[in-house]
Amino acid sequence: MKIKHLTLILALGLYAQTGPAVDMEKIQLPDMGDSSGTLISPAQEKELGESFFRNLHSQAVLNQDAEIQQYIQTIGHQLSAHSYAPANPFYFFVVMDENINAFAGPGGYIGVNSGLILLTESESELASVMAHEIAHVTQRHLYRSVEEAGRMSIPTIAATLAAVLLATQSPNMGQAALMAVQAGNVQFQINFTRDHEKEADRVGMNTLFDSNFDPRSMPAFFEKLQQATRFYGQGVPEFLRTHPMSENRVADTRGRAETYAYRQYPDSAGYALTKAKLKVISETDKQVALQHFVLLGQQGTTEQRAVARYGIGLVYMETLQFQAAADIFAELVKQYPNQPQYIAALAKAAVESHNMETANQLYAQAINNFPSNDAIKIEYIRSLLKSSQAQLALLILEGLSDSQKHQPYYFELLAQSHAALNHPGESHRYLAEYYFATGQTEDAILQIRLAREEKDLSYQLLAILNERLSFFQAEREDKKSLRQ
Repeated sequence: MKIKHLTLILALGLYAQTGPAVDMEKIQLPDMGDSSGTLISPAQEKELGESFFRNLHSQAVLNQDAEIQQYIQTIGHQLSAHSYAPANPFYFFVVMDENINAFAGPGGYIGVNSGLILLTESESELASVMAHEIAHVTQRHLYRSVEEAGRMSIPTIAATLAAVLLATQSPNMGQAALMAVQAGNVQFQINFTRDHEKEADRVGMNTLFDSNFDPRSMPAFFEKLQQATRFYGQGVPEFLRTHPMSENRVADTRGRAETYAYRQYPDSAGYALTKAKLKVISETDKQVALQHFVLLGQQGTTEQRAVARYGIGLVYMETLQFQAAADIFAELVKQYPNQPQYIAALAKAAVESHNMETANQLYAQAINNFPSNDAIKIEYIRSLLKSSQAQLALLILEGLSDSQKHQPYYFELLAQSHAALNHPGESHRYLAEYYFATGQTEDAILQIRLAREEKDLSYQLLAILNERLSFFQAEREDKKSLRQ
């Protein structure tokens, strides 16, 4: 599928540190259309976003923790519901990288680095970054930022964007990927304007306030980044390179924020618990994380000290001290029975201790208490598969919300469930979808071929396999043409 005159720009809002191997200011991307959106249809934009997201999986480490994913989606959807285009589809995810980075890609895909989340000091600060990126999407800055170029297929454009993102995370690898594009005589340049940034600030602040977050958090976070630059030297956070920042801009956002009536905006428990989990996952030296939470546990409110205990329990889990972790989580469940993360952690400790009966009882109880919590359902499914209850696992999988059904782990769990039920054709089919979702097209093609070799395939399944094989092969050919 070809698109004429498409404007494509990676991520209005790169906050990553870029090394010297790639000069991001000299990377040009082809034109995907004007601000009216007449040159790219909603269907084409959807396909482009999906292809872009697949390429990200193969070039960056995307978070696969269901609780973290659920939290970032909850905040993102709360904001997008109050944006200038609430009917637009948005997809939010976390990139596991310590650099200060967030970006808005095509099709409403918005990523936030774990490093940025950990840098924030309030939930409203995190929301301010996400609201700013949502504004770039709703104002169609993505399609108003570069001049027209030639014809490129959706998979080729998406692969190019992923290469540009990779350059912000790993300059040497990104440069190699971009050389393949430059060999095709395609020039790239990211060009952000001050007008776009001011508009995203203004629109994003309105979204922030309407979504019940503190509008003053936006200038506060901008100031924090500005003050931090003196510690970076030449490696200034990419946010300050791709988002033109000045004293006037900070003053403008602060002046606009002061027009809103002042009140308190308390953080949700989910924000603090998500930061605690990210801290444990991100910290290489778990003893450093342990000391961090021990210190936190000696100060703050009762709820804040509970979060610190939760962090200590997660460190114990990481260091295989499952009983010590379970003791902490059990006490937290008694104190905070309405907090789903605590009972989920207790059930996870039981799984790691190979006490599957207790784990499944806890998960069943948690689902009864929190019936709309997909993160708990996903962990319950994994526990059921480990205890040879694949039929029940498949039933729960079918009941997950649509937001989960484009995640790679959804397809992986489907494949595992069907394999346990001795449905090899379906298992290969869904494993192919898992590989495709993570950017591994060759492996996806192999799994489809293996599925087609199975006996007694229904006519419907065979038709699906043939259609997916053609689609996967077409994308493979587009990627090959990119390298020629």
